[in-house]
Amino acid sequence: MSQPQPTMNSRVWNLAWPMILSNISVPLLGAVDTAILGHLPSPVYLSGVAIGASVMSMLLWAFGFLRMGTTGLVARSGDGGADWLLRAVLSGLLLGLLLAIIASPLLEVIVQWMNASPQAAPHAAAYLQIRLLSAPLALANFALLGFFIGRQDSRAPLFILLAANALNIVLDLVFIAGLGLGAEGAAMASVCADVCAFACGLLRLRRVDADIWKNISRQLQRTDFFPHRSAAPWLELARINGDLFVRTCLLLLTLTFFTAQGAAQGDAVLAANAILLQLLMMTSYALDGFAHATEALVGESVAKKSPHLFHATVRSAGIWALGSAAVITLVLIFGRPLILPLFTDLNTVIAQAERAYWWLCTLPLIAVWSYQLDGVFIGAGKSREMRDSMFVATVLVFFPVWWLTRGWGNHGVWFSLFLWFVSRSLGLAVYYRYYTLKVSWVVPGQQSHPSSFVVSSIATSQINGKGDTAVDVRSGSDV
Repeated sequence: MSQPQPTMNSRVWNLAWPMILSNISVPLLGAVDTAILGHLPSPVYLSGVAIGASVMSMLLWAFGFLRMGTTGLVARSGDGGADWLLRAVLSGLLLGLLLAIIASPLLEVIVQWMNASPQAAPHAAAYLQIRLLSAPLALANFALLGFFIGRQDSRAPLFILLAANALNIVLDLVFIAGLGLGAEGAAMASVCADVCAFACGLLRLRRVDADIWKNISRQLQRTDFFPHRSAAPWLELARINGDLFVRTCLLLLTLTFFTAQGAAQGDAVLAANAILLQLLMMTSYALDGFAHATEALVGESVAKKSPHLFHATVRSAGIWALGSAAVITLVLIFGRPLILPLFTDLNTVIAQAERAYWWLCTLPLIAVWSYQLDGVFIGAGKSREMRDSMFVATVLVFFPVWWLTRGWGNHGVWFSLFLWFVSRSLGLAVYYRYYTLKVSWVVPGQQSHPSSFVVSSIATSQINGKGDTAVDVRSGSDV
């Protein structure tokens, strides 16, 4: 008797929940840094690390294409993706080394550009100098995580990130609270965590594929593996990663500029925005669990040329993500009296955070659409559209709105961020509707059915009473 096929809802959830836990651990780590530093006698430690961490995020996550691009390529490969993993890891190690060499002598200029106060600037520079030591491994880790997600092994990132972040938290307590090393201690803990994550990723590879090391060795021995022999795969990697690189730079430019504008209004506003931004990152990383599941399943649907699997993925993952965003919003609203004191006991910082808190509460239900659509476009390999929509949101919306609302103080910065998320979602929705109505997502030359658009699908799709669409996981067909 054959085993019953899992429903699409169960497939999405089984892929998403480990990613949700592992993703939450990333901003949770930043939250622990914030909480420990926020209880030191002066806010300059928190301000310095807030600036340093923001710059480090900009420097590292500008190369976040190594994660996103690898996920899509592996998911669509249909053959395990060992060759794409090797290309991405080698690229990450080389790019990380170049990043450390180029950025190190420019740190003081970068910190000054962030409008750091004279008291916070030395702490930010010291933090960055130490963090750059592990840049090659940090970028290689992006490639490893992308490979595991593309292979639909979402428990591997959970294992890797929980192990690394647990070590980081312990070392934070030792270096900051115990030894009093301040910003330098936070950076040292993060470097050790990057090393731990890379080691755990290599160990986990064999669990995913017993022959992975043989396949990697075989790829290295091929005379046509490297770009001077066979350029086509490397050019494909460069094309996708180039689009995603531009898109990620625009994203991080927005968030870094957001932090800088808080710094220009004083250390208390900067520290308050750092706390609220950590909370926003925690919500976004949680919701990204469903986006990662979407990436893997959409990539599978493209590899199998299955429109049914594609549309079922978009429907189910969209419903899961929207419901989760609603729950997060309620938690933020009703948990407000308890949340802020967890991060700091400085009354001036809490007062500034309370003034902008309601902007934070509006964002999950707005931003969730951009996260989910990102997952669709990554899985389908449509990186150009992601780049273009982010350009419009950043250059034509965020910065003009900020300029027009400078007199609003911190509220103007938050309003600009709110409209940035709105425009990101709308831009991707326009592209999504175009591909849905005019062009097939998975089969060239075939028109997609218009009812698959995610909003109308939630209301009109035929489901089995609980929102579960039964899908054959081998063929991607509805049963």
